[in-house]
Amino acid sequence: MNEFNLEKRVSAIAALLADRTRTRILFLMMDGRAYTATELSAIADVVPSTMSAHLSRLVEQNLVICIKQGRFRYFKIYSEDVAVLLESMMCFANSEDISTIKISTPKSLRFFRTCYDHMAGEVAVKIHNSLLSNLWITDDYKLTPQGKEFLFSLGVCCDMETVSRRKFACACLDWSERYFHLSGFLGASLLKTFLQKKWAVRQLDSRELKLTAQGKRVIQQRFGVGI
Repeated sequence: MNEFNLEKRVSAIAALLADRTRTRILFLMMDGRAYTATELSAIADVVPSTMSAHLSRLVEQNLVICIKQGRFRYFKIYSEDVAVLLESMMCFANSEDISTIKISTPKSLRFFRTCYDHMAGEVAVKIHNSLLSNLWITDDYKLTPQGKEFLFSLGVCCDMETVSRRKFACACLDWSERYFHLSGFLGASLLKTFLQKKWAVRQLDSRELKLTAQGKRVIQQRFGVGI
């Protein structure tokens, strides 16, 4: 992509995100789930025709993907790259000195939530830091033999099953904690394990994750961090 086309593409994305309704739609999709236009219309409190117009523009710029299943059409964030971009923008927008602003985000959401297909919030940051401090992953996010053994003991898939451009593991800057949490294939595998083993439970109406008593014990005893 030449410089002119790159400028044009960035301008087009910026114009999309300049609309508060479209930004809200993308924020709703940051839980990684797919929604129908009707569901998004009700949540965002806009008429269906307006929602269709917004979704068409987001699909056109590859920020959102439309998945057809039978007579239904579902919409979700296009890729992990889009989710990381949005999370970075949230962090930048929330970059003022924390002592000078009133945080309106619910404490429960800051504590534990999803960021697209991986975990975020205070709990996720502590897990990320534990993986590094215990030398289960390296500073450049490579899995060590000890780390693979540890995660395997938890039931976490550590082997990418298909050839993919996606990174195995990487850092994602947490907008509420101002520290990193784990992203990439490994981050998604951790979330999948937490949900399958009922260590965490999704909340139906938000990105919030509920940490169960068993999940709290796993984090305290296996990861060695206080919650």
